[in-house]
Amino acid sequence: MYAILDIESTGGKYNEEGIMEIAIHRFDGHKVVDKFICLINPEREIQPFVSKLTGIKDKMLRSAPKFHEVAKRIVEITDGATLVAHNAQFDYRILRTEFRRLGYDYQRKTLCTVDLSQKLIPEAESHSLGKLARSLGIPMSDRHRANGDAIATLKLFKLLLNKDSGKGIIQEVIREAAHGELSHNQLDMVTSLPSETGVYYMHDKEGEIIFLGKTTNIKKRVNQHFTNVGSLARRLQKETKRVTYEPTGSELIALLKEYQELQKTNPRHNNITRRNLFSHVVSFSKNGSDHILVGIENGSSKAKLKIGFSGAVSAKNFLERIQSEFNLCSSSFAKTPENGDDVNPQQCNERIMEVLDKYSILEKNVALVDRGRETGERSFLLIKNGHLQGFGYVELNHQMNNIHILESIMTPMSSDENTTFIIESFLRKKNRIKTIALTPST
Repeated sequence: MYAILDIESTGGKYNEEGIMEIAIHRFDGHKVVDKFICLINPEREIQPFVSKLTGIKDKMLRSAPKFHEVAKRIVEITDGATLVAHNAQFDYRILRTEFRRLGYDYQRKTLCTVDLSQKLIPEAESHSLGKLARSLGIPMSDRHRANGDAIATLKLFKLLLNKDSGKGIIQEVIREAAHGELSHNQLDMVTSLPSETGVYYMHDKEGEIIFLGKTTNIKKRVNQHFTNVGSLARRLQKETKRVTYEPTGSELIALLKEYQELQKTNPRHNNITRRNLFSHVVSFSKNGSDHILVGIENGSSKAKLKIGFSGAVSAKNFLERIQSEFNLCSSSFAKTPENGDDVNPQQCNERIMEVLDKYSILEKNVALVDRGRETGERSFLLIKNGHLQGFGYVELNHQMNNIHILESIMTPMSSDENTTFIIESFLRKKNRIKTIALTPST
């Protein structure tokens, strides 16, 4: 027996969503033997984007029954049945959350038609319900409403049952009742993690790092890996036996550690690029002119003075920004500077150098100071002659001005064009980082 389920939720923070509409079709493998379709008063506001998507407004739900009033009916219609849903992990989690609020431990086995369609219709361009239904000729009405989506899911499930002639795939993808929630082992792993900025490492049973990432909230991000859907999430849920982490305090340090450690450890579930992280640069060069000329080039530019960007649009926006901010001369943007420009080259070039001083780490000896891992601590990145040297942590302010001390306590990092891009692009977006000029050691 199956219970074809679709839920429309209010949206909102993870595990704070409420059910605002539910549709359940009890299906014996041949025909629907019972159904339950109902708007529900979620006792919380609907997120605007959800309201726009579904057409369900808060006022429509004021006279609707609350979840506790329909809970018994849901238990009865799903009794002894396997829940079937498109993205079953989401619907099952939302349903269990509502029952948990009532103090009831609701458990059912689940089947996900995303899983089934990926196995049985691997050639499909997309496995989303709408696109899959269209490609298979399944008629849909009331899209993003519980009953409309439940009926489409039912028709899709019937088609998949017919395709699974050996019945092996359905048996393989049936999830245990707790799937969509955290297993005991996963719950223990997440509970032990801090809600801090840093880098986290997911290990398999052999202890090998299979995935690493940076985040501003380690606990939340790992929890998402364990509860998300998608092929990567499924692999991590299956293979992860331990999670370790390293808090950094600084998001910039976390970004740099992620980049460098991906190159060294090469985890099998990370997508690792060996190319430049930037696709375009704003270059600064004389090319035989008295003016320093400014222009946009592709990421392979050999210009000595350049600032990297992730796309042409962002590079163009930067040009417009600095032209306005520093009142740059028009001759600085011309391939051939105009004769008779009323601003002399020296003045133009001085303004260009102000741009580089603000937005580039080129040839600088500085400490970039950010928040630490705990109260009273500060993190630092040491830049020497424009190259990243390493990172570290200090508690005393006077240590920040002493390059010898910083060099002695830092953890070394390698420097390349990508680390420069990471640092400069981060500094353009974040203004909380303090820059301390240092006198180079002799």
